[in-house]
Amino acid sequence: MADVSPLPLQSGIDRTRTAPFAPAYAPQRRTYGALDLGTNNCRLLIARPAPQGFVIVDAFSRIVRLGEGLAATGRLSDQAMDRAVSALRICADKLRRRHVHICRSVATEACRRASNGAQFVERVRRETGIAIDIIPAEEEARLAVMGCHVLLEEGDGPALIFDIGGGSTELVLVDTSGPLPRTLDWYSAPWGVVSLTEVEPGDASTAEGRLDIYRRMRARVSESFSAFAARLPQGARAHMRLLGTSGTVTTLASVHLGLPSYDRSAVDGLIVPADAMRGVSQMLSQMSHAERVELPCIGQERADLVVAGCAILESILDIFPAERLGVADRGIREGILRTLMARDGFQ
Repeated sequence: MADVSPLPLQSGIDRTRTAPFAPAYAPQRRTYGALDLGTNNCRLLIARPAPQGFVIVDAFSRIVRLGEGLAATGRLSDQAMDRAVSALRICADKLRRRHVHICRSVATEACRRASNGAQFVERVRRETGIAIDIIPAEEEARLAVMGCHVLLEEGDGPALIFDIGGGSTELVLVDTSGPLPRTLDWYSAPWGVVSLTEVEPGDASTAEGRLDIYRRMRARVSESFSAFAARLPQGARAHMRLLGTSGTVTTLASVHLGLPSYDRSAVDGLIVPADAMRGVSQMLSQMSHAERVELPCIGQERADLVVAGCAILESILDIFPAERLGVADRGIREGILRTLMARDGFQ
């Protein structure tokens, strides 16, 4: 395996902010906030420490497509920024009403890549009072692992945790022999569901056209993964452990279960046969947009982006052919909350 710098799971630059609009509370009553502004989604969690981690007291999630058009222009569009600011105003109101003591807000690939990312962050601070940090891919991967690693199946040997985002996909190989996972290797691919969809357009009105689009998506992602794949350990498929956190894996798991509507309690922590997830991915890639819209856990908001997520997932299964795939409806926000609470002495 290549000599790489490990991603520390507890250290790193402290970019937390004490909310300017909240009074100080006694430690046992402290309320924490974690906001993740991604390329596709804006998500907020507000929680309080509890004996077994934390209790969520409020949450918010909205698809804002901040990175829409970024691949072509290199900039965040006015419309995308307006959508994001509108969602962030709701988050700011929730933070105030819940008397959040400490909040950390982060932005990922869209703001990292956009030439006007810093200007957008300043606009958000000015209009909502939320101070957002644009974090590097290394920290994004670290927080995702911290947020979901408890759902890894027990076992020996390295495990792979991945996060399919809107603008990038993070892959982290971890050693779980200690109390906390230790990063062995990692890679951030510049392809997420938004960026890959925009860079591989085509005629999706015919079955042949959809097949061609999907084939090109798979080839592009596989090429991007190739160097990381060459460093992965080779072993028996039955002993490989794989855990995914993202809207892609939770959506595909919902389709696999045939849920009439999304149910976090049914999906978070689910273990699915990898071949079943491949089957769902291939089925969705062959459907028309109208057919995908009719599926209850996809709908209008996800119908155009889910195919790119399927292509990325299949490429991950190619390089790490585990028999089963763990599904996590948790990630960066939970990683932020655990980090903040651990800093204050909560386990």
